[in-house]
Amino acid sequence: MELTKQQEVVLSILAYSFCSGTLVLFNKLTLHYLPFPSLVVALQLLACIVIIYSLQFLGYVKVDPIKWEYVKPYLIYIFFFSTGVYCNMRSLTISNVETVIVFRALSPAIVAFMDALCLGREWPSQRSWAGLSILVLGAYSYASYDEKFQTQGYNAYFWPTLYTIIIASEMAYGKKIVKSVPLETLSGPVIYTNLLGFLPMMMLASVGDEYRKFWDFWWASDNQHLPPISIFLLILGCLVGTGIGYSGWWCRGKVSATSFTLIGVVNKCLTILLNVFIWDQHAKPGGIASLFVCIAGGIIYQQAPMRGEKTAAAGQQPTSDVEAPKPSEQAKLIEPGKELDSNSTRVRRV
Repeated sequence: MELTKQQEVVLSILAYSFCSGTLVLFNKLTLHYLPFPSLVVALQLLACIVIIYSLQFLGYVKVDPIKWEYVKPYLIYIFFFSTGVYCNMRSLTISNVETVIVFRALSPAIVAFMDALCLGREWPSQRSWAGLSILVLGAYSYASYDEKFQTQGYNAYFWPTLYTIIIASEMAYGKKIVKSVPLETLSGPVIYTNLLGFLPMMMLASVGDEYRKFWDFWWASDNQHLPPISIFLLILGCLVGTGIGYSGWWCRGKVSATSFTLIGVVNKCLTILLNVFIWDQHAKPGGIASLFVCIAGGIIYQQAPMRGEKTAAAGQQPTSDVEAPKPSEQAKLIEPGKELDSNSTRVRRV
């Protein structure tokens, strides 16, 4: 049964939401037992590479070949990806899950500016500015409840702040790659991201002196082995990390940069609920309420239309990046003697 484009959008959002909402929690739990953020991420990247090429060998998936002309634009994305993941893991090491989510909730405000400045969208409407203002208000309210902020001040927010700036840049540039790099398969961007991101993550582990710390941890353990629960969490993180690679690029190809960022914020509701139920390292009730204020601001935000885009009727939602007919189909719709406006052609392959 072939899915409609709208069904693909819904499924991509659900898949990405599930993987994104659970991976941050699995990583937080893993770092509780194995405080080596770069090594944990490097293992997840390596596992994803092995899984994809194993599936290709068995004939289950097709993978784009590695081409230098495609590697070059991905190198910039890998910089944002690697440093963003590292900052996220460092944030999870020193802060609770809700602190990271609140700062992630601020990223749509930055992406909205990038959408307007770099990706051809209009500036946010009054409703959207209201939503972004509610995001900031919720984040400020959360800070008043955060024990880390009360005891450490702004130093506790260095890594979350850096993570927010980098993730916003990654979201905007990732959308640009989807539109400009003609990869044929969904495995293509996943394998490019993981292959090119593996070496930088190993270098970050060296910068953080994680190799020495890991061996000290290993020899300090009884019988020199990892706790069984940590191995179980590592396996879960590798599987979900592979899933978020696919679902993330799938969803990114279906919606705008700001919408993709907002989806990543709103789906953290699942993370909050799971985090509250499984252990005690979470924010106070007032802090969690402030977090939902942030998420409410994200829901209020309305995606801006492309610059110069006209709606068919008053009150109609602007055309999204979801549905775009193929060039051959567009040609059939053009009246004789008229040329197709290049701004209306927005076809991409993921």
